[in-house]
Amino acid sequence: MSGLRLLALPLVAGAAILTLAAQPVTGAAPPNGAVIYNRCAACHTATGKGIPATYPPLGADFRKLASKPGGRRYLVLVVTRGISGPLTVEGKPYRNVMPAQAGLDDAAVAAVLNHVGTRIATQGPAFKPFTSAEVGTARASGASMTGNDVARLHTAVGGG
Repeated sequence: MSGLRLLALPLVAGAAILTLAAQPVTGAAPPNGAVIYNRCAACHTATGKGIPATYPPLGADFRKLASKPGGRRYLVLVVTRGISGPLTVEGKPYRNVMPAQAGLDDAAVAAVLNHVGTRIATQGPAFKPFTSAEVGTARASGASMTGNDVARLHTAVGGG
């Protein structure tokens, strides 16, 4: 009889493990901006220096834009709506397309912008982190915008 009890314990323990595995995960780790940035690095490079005449650097212009409400909205829209058309960044012209990163939720967009603002773009005004709520508001405000519309905002909000 004691052999049956020993055999039954692993089955009960296994059922408990399956039950725990089926429970929803709470307190999940926040998105990792550095990992998300890997998709950006294909064009902007791992250091954010960009590719001359093709993809702009993510440096002083990013920090300058992130220091103003309109610039912060613009940066969110670049990620969520994409950008297409001519830009002047750090005095140099760029004309290319960045597709919208529509698969990123508000927390992921905030995480990647915060990564750029703290690890990539380190020169310029002090950086205030983006919040998920701020990203959600900016995303909603530009829901009907195209990449060309976003590009036109760049100069209007103080980019250049």
